[in-house]
Amino acid sequence: MAEVADLKIPQHVAIILDGNGRWAKRKGMPRNYGHVQGAKTVEVICEEAYKMGIQYLTVYAFSTENWNRPADEVEALMKLLRNYMKTCLSTAKKNRMCVRVIGDKTGLDDDIRQRILELEEATKENDGLHFQIALNYGGRDELVRAVKDIAAKAVAGEVDVDSINEQLLNDALDTKGIPDPDLLIRTCNEQRISNFLLWQLAYTEFYFTEIAWPDFSKEELLKAVEAYNRRDRRYGRIEEE
Repeated sequence: MAEVADLKIPQHVAIILDGNGRWAKRKGMPRNYGHVQGAKTVEVICEEAYKMGIQYLTVYAFSTENWNRPADEVEALMKLLRNYMKTCLSTAKKNRMCVRVIGDKTGLDDDIRQRILELEEATKENDGLHFQIALNYGGRDELVRAVKDIAAKAVAGEVDVDSINEQLLNDALDTKGIPDPDLLIRTCNEQRISNFLLWQLAYTEFYFTEIAWPDFSKEELLKAVEAYNRRDRRYGRIEEE
């Protein structure tokens, strides 16, 4: 395995956290046990990513489609989320982590929205890892919300239709001000993006691993970065410097 110092480190890594439930089932445990262990893995990878030199880390924690899961599982996930917000605040203070939540926050309970607001406000000046958590997030939903925002401004006369371009749309997305991911990792051997960052992944390198998220480690992250280093990054047939 290569040394970190010998590798070109991606600026922004996005991760689809997959396999918590299957991991738990293989151990004869309930799915919620897998989600709890998966949350612990997020903490580990945040720290390791920052040590490695990754500047932005975005994780797909709860999608707009996840509401269709069994009610008891959704309830357990929301309880876990409430607890995680407290843990994340403590971790952010220790590691100078800047935390931002993307997604449709209006679909979350009031107390969760309040905790998100407090977490974002308390960490906004931190200069460590920029950590984005996608909650009640869907790529199509994000694009629809962005288009509605631009349309409303156009109707109000704030935006000229002829001035609408990629930058304007980019600035209307949840990820405004965040560079597009260089590398997307999906665990547990699923090979699709599942409505995640549809606009932002246009030129992203994909890495799929059979490792379930609770078992994802520093070594697995390094393997993904090594694979990224073996890719020829091209934009319009021009190699990246």
